[in-house]
Amino acid sequence: MAIHRARTNVDPVSNTPPIPDADRVVSGEDWYGRDLSGRTFDRYSFIDTDWTEVVNEGGVFDHCTFANVQFNASRHTAAAFTNCTFRNCTFFDVAFTDCKMVGSLFQRSTYTLFEVTGGDWSFVGFPGARLPEAAFDKVRMREADLTAACLENARLTGVDLSGAMLHSAKLGGADLRGSDLSALDPLTVELRGATIDLGQAATIATALGLTVA
Repeated sequence: MAIHRARTNVDPVSNTPPIPDADRVVSGEDWYGRDLSGRTFDRYSFIDTDWTEVVNEGGVFDHCTFANVQFNASRHTAAAFTNCTFRNCTFFDVAFTDCKMVGSLFQRSTYTLFEVTGGDWSFVGFPGARLPEAAFDKVRMREADLTAACLENARLTGVDLSGAMLHSAKLGGADLRGSDLSALDPLTVELRGATIDLGQAATIATALGLTVA
């Protein structure tokens, strides 16, 4: 059954991060450079934790909460973060490769040199996120919530955005070649300066009510 996330331009969060299980809280710890490969965390809360230069290959995080976590220079490969919440986190020089992020929600976080290659990010929520110059390549992002997200000068190449929520998204200067833009309404999205291919041009023209002959 498909999951339909409500479209919103407001980030409805409280100042207190939710704690799925009070007995599974990691708070104020320094995990600098740790290798979390192959480990499993279910319903954990990571609060005010330093994940700088963490290595994570095949780690599994399910229904976890990350609040004020620094992911700087961390590397995640074939890992899973399913139905997780990332709030007030810092992503600087972070790379996700072939990761599964289905159903996760990103709120009030910062993204610099944010790179995603492959993997399944369907139903992920980035409402209002500022992701300028981020890179998404060959990523599955079906029904992702990118409402009011800023993706100016970003690279979204070969991305499956079918059913994605793109209302009020800013895609000026973005490279969108090879991505599924069937859910894009050009009247509600900023596209000036974006790079598209001929097939996408036909899709956008059709969305504008034009006949492509």
